[in-house]
Amino acid sequence: MLSLSTRSPHISRAPSPISSPSTTALPFTKSISEFEVERTERLGDRRLNYNIPAHGSADPTAYDNELLYQSSVAKLIEARARPFSISGQIPLDDPEALTLFFRSQSGITHSLDFPIDVEIDTPPALDVLIAACRPHATCELDGFSDRESLYYPPTLPVTATLELANHPILDAIRSTLFPSLATGHHLVAVRDKLEVIPTGGHMCPQRRIAKNDGKVATIVVTLPVRFRGGALVIRDFDGNTEKYFGRGGKSGDLEWTAFLADCDHEVETIHKGCRVTMSYNVYLRTYGPTVSPSSTLVFPSDRFLDLISPILNMSRGRTIAFYLTGNYTFSPAEVLAETLVPHLKGGDALLYHSLKLYKLVPELRWAAGGYVWPVDRMVDFESEFNALGGLRSPGSAASRRRTEAAVRFPTPSRVGGFKVDHYSGLPNPEEEESEALRSRVEQSGAIPLSETDIHIVADKDAHEGSVTKERVPYMSGGGTLDKLIVNALLVVFVP
Repeated sequence: MLSLSTRSPHISRAPSPISSPSTTALPFTKSISEFEVERTERLGDRRLNYNIPAHGSADPTAYDNELLYQSSVAKLIEARARPFSISGQIPLDDPEALTLFFRSQSGITHSLDFPIDVEIDTPPALDVLIAACRPHATCELDGFSDRESLYYPPTLPVTATLELANHPILDAIRSTLFPSLATGHHLVAVRDKLEVIPTGGHMCPQRRIAKNDGKVATIVVTLPVRFRGGALVIRDFDGNTEKYFGRGGKSGDLEWTAFLADCDHEVETIHKGCRVTMSYNVYLRTYGPTVSPSSTLVFPSDRFLDLISPILNMSRGRTIAFYLTGNYTFSPAEVLAETLVPHLKGGDALLYHSLKLYKLVPELRWAAGGYVWPVDRMVDFESEFNALGGLRSPGSAASRRRTEAAVRFPTPSRVGGFKVDHYSGLPNPEEEESEALRSRVEQSGAIPLSETDIHIVADKDAHEGSVTKERVPYMSGGGTLDKLIVNALLVVFVP
């Protein structure tokens, strides 16, 4: 039985429980039901599409369920297209080794040792730190000092034994929030502010400020000072909201949250304790004269996980699949699709790790033209003339598989090398190539999606070109080297 309460303990708020499976059949979007081929210049370097029957449509009586399902899919696809925040943890072997050094207004240097539980004991250095801080700009209705959030003056020195560069946080941010960052561009983190919110306080929305300084994101690290409440709320430019409840400054691994520079953020009211955070500005730097705009290191937000929940609810007992959207430049003829797992980026990485958090077992498979390859098979056509120009041995395993496949898929009647149209008596070159390509795909181990229990989950309004497209060269019947377009599927069974 799938239970969403088994999410990793770093997320404090449990996701919505999966309801009982529906007795009504649910609709699933049809898969890409035709081969896509890149042709050589002999045909003007154009693409030919060969029709392959797709999986049958769902029960037409489930109209309301179809609308709900498609709405859920559209929201998930939209969220995956542009992640704007992410969180993770910094492992600390010895939490007590973390110390904060600061200088008060009187010029005296103090040290603050962690972890701290203010309900048990408040160290004098924390009172000195709070006294040295200044209030943030308050909201219009906040006229009481006990509701203000504070920040340590930038004119006074402050440092911590925590060194951000010793942890791969920037790598995690780059792979998730900036998956298309060009080679030669680098993310650099610079410490910004030490912020303190005591009991009863909260931070009003901190608005995005447009600056041409190359800032692309913000990192907020929560120091181990116990508190209750104080969820971090982040809103992107379109008004979408992510909320991070966190662990309340418990000792152990440090929590961090990163979000894009065009986001607003605020902190809800602290009910007990004191929230102490260190923020860093993330800048994009390059060696040029100008600045232009996976163990798992990141965790999806609660909102992203909640978008998946209704889809899983309505997919009980089914094997569902999502098309990947990134450009990974792996040859399906040389590696298994599972090889992409540690290289997933952007929304693909979020979706994969979200399914893992729900204790599911996602796997990657190659797919093309209504066919899908088993998880342990590559798209290996094993043609007599391979992509490197080398001839294969007649006694090789590939040759034996071709011979066996030829028995299973007998060659149609031919005249002069072309398939005969028995109605007109004339050869049909395009139909002949389509049949030959289909035969090669089946010989390589691919199975028609219509013969599997895999249901493709996709937004019917999404553009077809947004899916992953890798290329596998093969020798066509005309003697030219063409390329079959292959997609990648993220497949998972929902019990």
